[in-house]
Amino acid sequence: MSEGLPATERPPEPPRPASVFDLKIADLSAGDPLRWLHLGWADFVRCPRIGLFYGLCFFLMGHALLAVFRAAPAYVLALSAGFLLVGPFLCLGLFDASRALQAGQQPSLRASLLAWRPTQGTMAIFAGVLLILEMLWGRASLVVFAVTFNTMPSTANLLSQLLDRDNLSFLITYTVVGGAFAGLIFVTSVVSIPMILDRRVDAISAGLTSIRACLQNPGVMLLWGALITLLVGLAMLPLFLGLLVVGPVLGHATWHAYQGTVSGPL
Repeated sequence: MSEGLPATERPPEPPRPASVFDLKIADLSAGDPLRWLHLGWADFVRCPRIGLFYGLCFFLMGHALLAVFRAAPAYVLALSAGFLLVGPFLCLGLFDASRALQAGQQPSLRASLLAWRPTQGTMAIFAGVLLILEMLWGRASLVVFAVTFNTMPSTANLLSQLLDRDNLSFLITYTVVGGAFAGLIFVTSVVSIPMILDRRVDAISAGLTSIRACLQNPGVMLLWGALITLLVGLAMLPLFLGLLVVGPVLGHATWHAYQGTVSGPL
């Protein structure tokens, strides 16, 4: 009925509901990942007992991965995705601690262990998506092994066999396949899990926001992913002892990465 009315007399259109695409994604700089690490270290120092508890969890995960390497080396790269899958969800407690510190509150281990409960349904859906990617990664890695070796390499001389020049094509293929799945998991989850905890959004909205952040800041996010990979790799060298500190620092830093990337009300 309002089509024939003058524009000045038409009733105003109802406001469009807020969308996740209305969230502002910051334009990041190359120095931001180092700033996030600095903030993560500061949070670890302020609540070391909570950090060391989760660091111990990462340490035990590392030794579980080592046990798999000794028993079934073909599954190592696939199960290493467990760090990308379980790690971010294990960091929920660290996100909760950093959020409490930002609010001027005293974080507690009990509260951090229960941080998943308010968003358990959404977290379960997101974990299911990542689990599917993990299973695809595992299947792909086994296929690469199967088409390269007639028999499974022995664990005694595994590294020397894999690093042999005759297996160069295998190393390249294995790295490309693993890197593709790792990159996909990273792009989908780099800010999504802390966002679900903080804003109680659905899994799809969180995943799309994470992808938007990576598309808008590809260089910085690539640097952030490379720093995480480098630090975790170095932390694993001395019998995984470095994960006691590096793991929780990266967890706290991931919270600050989310805070510095996604801003504005939903």
